[in-house]
Amino acid sequence: MSDVQIGKSQVYASTLGLGTNKIGGHNLFKNLDDEVGKEVLRTALRNGVTLLDTAYAYGFGQSEKLIGEVLQEAEFDRARVIIATKAAQVPGNEEQLDNSPEFLQNAVEDALKRLQTEYIDIFYIHFPDEVTKKNEAVKALHELKEAGKIRAIGVSNFSLTQIKEANLDGYVDVVEDNYNLLHRKAETELFPYLAKHNISFIPYFPLASGLLSGKYTADQKFAENDSRSKKADFTGERYQKIIATMTEMKIIAHRNDATVPQLVLAWYLKNPHIAAVIPGARNVEQMVSNAKATDIRISNDDYELIDDLFRF
Repeated sequence: MSDVQIGKSQVYASTLGLGTNKIGGHNLFKNLDDEVGKEVLRTALRNGVTLLDTAYAYGFGQSEKLIGEVLQEAEFDRARVIIATKAAQVPGNEEQLDNSPEFLQNAVEDALKRLQTEYIDIFYIHFPDEVTKKNEAVKALHELKEAGKIRAIGVSNFSLTQIKEANLDGYVDVVEDNYNLLHRKAETELFPYLAKHNISFIPYFPLASGLLSGKYTADQKFAENDSRSKKADFTGERYQKIIATMTEMKIIAHRNDATVPQLVLAWYLKNPHIAAVIPGARNVEQMVSNAKATDIRISNDDYELIDDLFRF
């Protein structure tokens, strides 16, 4: 599995990572088993996935704690693992966001304890607050970087204006935001600026809540109390267009001896604007399947075909 440099930092991460919101994220998903989550982490590391993307918000520290426990096991070398974590939610009052230098300094120290490590490879401001000047927040992270507590600085869910303010001193290494074949605003809003300033981009929701996995059907119905019934992607003509497009994706996947999720992940891996992709995994089988996406080499023609299919 190849590695990629994160921005201007000295961090090199596997291009396929693991998003860990389903590992310890009991506040986000039902019926999670922490022991299963730890085995998913072990499976990722055994398959060459070195980038583990977590956050305080995933179980209010539980995901970080589980990662820390696994990395204490003799089988694994902390120096070969890239830990990315995030913070902005105020502990005990998680609906409140804080980007102040004091909060970020405390958040890093708390995350280090949960992760049982002396440094964090990538630390993101998870969400912007409404009051802190973004360049002052990033300066605080730069001081922590100078002190060896973190190795790369990231921002997540920031608008382009906020990214520009955060990067006034050129300290931002990486941006994480929502991007997939169905949601492509970043291509015009973010990518040109990030490329110009040598800032890496890592998307989340790569499979678009399962829509890009090929598991849904045209006649599928969602109950009124199902949040999907309120989302544009899952209703009306747009939903039917997505389903029709996924039928074509199944043909391309078969041609590439891949599953549909593997094909979608392979498309991101080939995309020059994307540094790494971080799909989640609820179980070992999903993790093993995701890891196989790195073995798929889609042709330029298929890459362009997929690109065109989702221009709607």
